[in-house]
Amino acid sequence: MAGAPLLSVRDVALRFGGIVALDGVSFDLHRGQILGLIGPNGAGKTTLFNCLSRLYTPSAGDILFEGRSILNRAPHRMAGLGIGRTFQNVALFPRLTVRQNVMVGAHTRTTGNFVRDALAPAWTDANGHDPGTTTAELAAWIAELLAYLDLAGVADRVVSGLPFGTQKRVELARALAMRPKLLLLDEPAGGLNHDEVGALGSLIRQIRADRGVTVLLVEHHMSLVMSISDTVVALNFGRKIADGPPARVREEPEVIRAYLGPAQ
Repeated sequence: MAGAPLLSVRDVALRFGGIVALDGVSFDLHRGQILGLIGPNGAGKTTLFNCLSRLYTPSAGDILFEGRSILNRAPHRMAGLGIGRTFQNVALFPRLTVRQNVMVGAHTRTTGNFVRDALAPAWTDANGHDPGTTTAELAAWIAELLAYLDLAGVADRVVSGLPFGTQKRVELARALAMRPKLLLLDEPAGGLNHDEVGALGSLIRQIRADRGVTVLLVEHHMSLVMSISDTVVALNFGRKIADGPPARVREEPEVIRAYLGPAQ
């Protein structure tokens, strides 16, 4: 694909004591692509994902975003670079409403105080005056996202009382509120039923089309990965064993062995 990659993982290795968690993993992700990261349990998917979001620092190698290393950046700086993420276990503020949770995600795009904006969207200054357009623009952006993800009807409900599938969409809305260039999805289909997984696949592709977001997802749900990904990277025991279009990766003998075990 023409042009420099948005994300470039270069010979990334990570060791925990004597355990090799990642062993020289490399791949590129270009703008507008959906990349699926697959592998059996213990393959290193989550470890690599945590390197991408800067929760871990590789022992060797580099990770470039828009041509620049992110390894000197703290985890809380990732959103400012344009990297948003969701979590395998939903990580929402349970006592806040849907709207408030999503507003927290938008704090990197406003000059206001994100806690103030989340807890008091109709904030005014000490004299009772609107301090400017920031809060109004933020509220409009959040309202548009809530409508887009079919959350407007529950916008002012506390998230802890909502179904798990709805909470997953709230977390996705919060990540999109950052206006990310790269969206990292950690097991987005986890805990969803068959119909919800199908709807999720359509939604991820729609988000890519409508909002120009590049997507990297870690996922055990193989049919989801293979149906929506432009390219797939397969790991096993911390090592890359295949990458390429889904149809080709699915037929790779080493991928088949990793999932099914050696032939008897």
